[in-house]
Amino acid sequence: MIEANGAERRWSIGELAKASGLTVRTLHHYDEIGLLSAGERTAAGHRRYTGRDLRRLYRVRALRALGLSLEEVSHALAGPADDLAGMRDLLAAQLRDLDAHAVRIQVLKERIHGLLGQIDAASMPDPEDFMATLERMSMFENYFTPEQQQELAERREALGPEAIEAAKREWAGLVNELLSHVAAGTPVDDPQARTLVERWDAVAQPFHRSEGTKVAAQRMWDENSAALSRALPWTPEQMTGLVAYVNQVRESR
Repeated sequence: MIEANGAERRWSIGELAKASGLTVRTLHHYDEIGLLSAGERTAAGHRRYTGRDLRRLYRVRALRALGLSLEEVSHALAGPADDLAGMRDLLAAQLRDLDAHAVRIQVLKERIHGLLGQIDAASMPDPEDFMATLERMSMFENYFTPEQQQELAERREALGPEAIEAAKREWAGLVNELLSHVAAGTPVDDPQARTLVERWDAVAQPFHRSEGTKVAAQRMWDENSAALSRALPWTPEQMTGLVAYVNQVRESR
């Protein structure tokens, strides 16, 4: 940033603290450990931070936000402050982290919308509803990597809300049809059962861009089917039996 007189802008420690959200004490600590020092001093000895210092502080803050310790940040910043490739890698990593965070926020929004829907219907969600919401939030974060969470969010955005709702309706219909075959003991090599399972797989396919998210989703279901079933209109026993039946039909092809 250039001042009106053509000189590059300088920032006091107070201005830098206010802009960055850090305390003056923290900036003093950064100076003491050699992480960030003011590039200049006034005649009276007051710190003045340059544009180069500001870029370094941005890198410090970004790396801290990514979970690095101060020691790790110091090691990461051992290279030149104006390294374009290094800054690009840092910004790309920060963007990926923000994208993953956005996915988690979107999932949380959907859960809260469900709770608000119950309140709008003049019904206070009971503790089990909140517990189920907490469990599903935790499961999603535990089974899908940030990259996979981002991939799922991108697929949902690409499909759009209408296509997603249509897929939900079709899947619910398939569940009911397949449950009738489970109850009737239909052989797993029955042509009608195979057709239904092929449609089941076709409904799920657009939501996955890679095999990784499929595997993660299957593992999440295998290990948490009872908890996940509580959010569905069918009993956990029905869903467990249905998923086992679907897998058997696939294996019989």
